Amino acid sequence: MNDGFFQTVGIAGIGLIGGSLAKDLRTFGLTDRIVGWNRTASHAERAVELGLVDDVVASLDALVAASDLIVLAMPVDVLEAQLPHVLSALTPTQIVIDVGSAKQALTHAVAGHPNRRQFVACHPMAGTEKSGPDAAIDNLFRNRFTLIIDPEDSDPQALARVSAMWERVGAVLATLSAEEHDRTAALLSHMPHVLAYALARTIKEAERNQALNARFAGGGLASMTRIAHSPISMWQPIFKQNKQALLAAIDIFSNHLAMFRKAIAEDDAKSLTELMR
Repeated sequence: MNDGFFQTVGIAGIGLIGGSLAKDLRTFGLTDRIVGWNRTASHAERAVELGLVDDVVASLDALVAASDLIVLAMPVDVLEAQLPHVLSALTPTQIVIDVGSAKQALTHAVAGHPNRRQFVACHPMAGTEKSGPDAAIDNLFRNRFTLIIDPEDSDPQALARVSAMWERVGAVLATLSAEEHDRTAALLSHMPHVLAYALARTIKEAERNQALNARFAGGGLASMTRIAHSPISMWQPIFKQNKQALLAAIDIFSNHLAMFRKAIAEDDAKSLTELMR
């Protein structure tokens, strides 16, 4: 069998990441059939309308029973709760991956599970601020990193097949420990989302207080606050699960912001120039 090929792929969570992966699996001929399940029934129906999946099932259990590869593309708190149950339902030939943005809590939840080696923890570093099946796009993962977490804890054959799948949809692979991943994601992804939400809140508050008219905003503000449109249902659990690394990242940023404030307050052009440089 082609290492990157799976007869039936089941995707739990058919939104931006799950839906985009479904599109690429079809485009590159990596599966014969895709089934889906979504906690929101209307999203599942829309995924069928868009051709992202061939069929939807009524439950996560039914998805697991029908699939060779199970893709868990759900909020990280749901992942943490459901992954042990999914692993317990596996037959010896099935493989499970996730695409979540926080990993230490998830890997701790299944440490020591008898089927742990059939799970490959993944994090594609790709996405937009949009959500739902209509957000799915072609080639989302092309030339973007997909991180494989704690690969030594996965079965080598399962790891090889999952790695081949990601490479064939254009991803660039790298490996990290769960701890390294969460620290890296906090700085490169999670903290920027906190900053975007905070900046958007600042502007909205000033607008409500009639301190400014936000319709005069230029492209810079739009660029910096774009990801503040990201779904709260996904990001609030990420902030909670990656709490310690995220707090450390926020503290680092706060120190740099304080240096800028000091230089501006003291009319210290030399220090301000150095900070900007």
